[in-house]
Amino acid sequence: MISVDDALQQLFSMVTPLNHETVPLAQASGRVLARTVTAKRDQPPFAASAMDGYAVNSDTVEPRARFDVVGEAAAGHRFDGSVTKGKAVRIFTGAPLPLGADRVIIQEDVERDGDRITVKDGLGDSVNIRPAGSDFRCGDEIAAPRLLRPSDIALLASMNIAEVSVFRQPDIALISTGDELVMPGETPGPDQIIASNTYGLKAMLDSIGAKARILPIARDTVASLETAFDLAKDADLIVTIGGASVGDHDLVGDVAVGLGMERAFYKIAMRPGKPLMAGHMNGAVMVGLPGNPVSAMVCGHVFLAPVVRAMLGLGRARTPRLTAPLANDLPPNGPREHYMRAHVADAGITAYERQDSALLNVLADANALLIRPRGDGPRQAGEIVEYLPI
Repeated sequence: MISVDDALQQLFSMVTPLNHETVPLAQASGRVLARTVTAKRDQPPFAASAMDGYAVNSDTVEPRARFDVVGEAAAGHRFDGSVTKGKAVRIFTGAPLPLGADRVIIQEDVERDGDRITVKDGLGDSVNIRPAGSDFRCGDEIAAPRLLRPSDIALLASMNIAEVSVFRQPDIALISTGDELVMPGETPGPDQIIASNTYGLKAMLDSIGAKARILPIARDTVASLETAFDLAKDADLIVTIGGASVGDHDLVGDVAVGLGMERAFYKIAMRPGKPLMAGHMNGAVMVGLPGNPVSAMVCGHVFLAPVVRAMLGLGRARTPRLTAPLANDLPPNGPREHYMRAHVADAGITAYERQDSALLNVLADANALLIRPRGDGPRQAGEIVEYLPI
């Protein structure tokens, strides 16, 4: 068995960032920026009012000062004249500042009588103006790689960027294996269960930028497995679930090798997830996950998510770990790194008592995987431990 870190490093060595494609900005949220983008304009492109009020020249502003209102400026409609001594322009938020004006008095700080305003006592010091280019300047950059969030999309749109170059989404083929499985919605036989792993893994992988597809269930025969691998031949990453152990019906490894897979490793010193396999297969990376549903999902968080991020150009690194104080005592850990289903709250992190790798209900309640190193001694409440948020 190899360690989790060694397995990750071997997986990283098998993948490289994917090629780029150009997409419209409206389709870029959740994608990874592949080329640095440069702003095409200043924002704001002119000095603009930050408030509704009156644009004046600050040299004549003092309590009880009076101004004649000579025009109006609104967003998209500037005042074409200039502001001189004793004159004011009614102005609204976002409107260009008129020539000669260097201050906006908010409307609450004046009394208006027809076309004349009088400044009230207690006037503040703010000029209420957004200088030209105060948000960003023409030539400012958004550096790649960067996972584009909705706020990034808004910024790019403001920079007058209509399309961006992004890393292609990894095409991931998910293959559940086993005679005991049927798809959700089907009627299982007396000895069958529902295939849940592929659905959970697809949701996870899609959420981090991949494009995962669920293939038909492969039965426990060589012919069925060969058909499944044929359907996955154009994928960047092939993920099988189940059939990777050493039982009489666990055929995935042998069939994959027969189809050209070069195995990199098999079995990880971790719990759950020990019978994990990986290698190269006809130009794709192939990962064989355990069949137990919690094992498959834990391996998805620990291995598949970092691999997908590497393929998206976000670097080769394990998922960042957070820390929290233990809320309850824990006994010693065994010889394998243990990813315990746990819940993080203000009081700290609590590991669930039931850690069976078949219990999806416990995993659904968890929001963290508490990480116990190999051979870790007993831990007491209050000690700091590492965890992965899920």
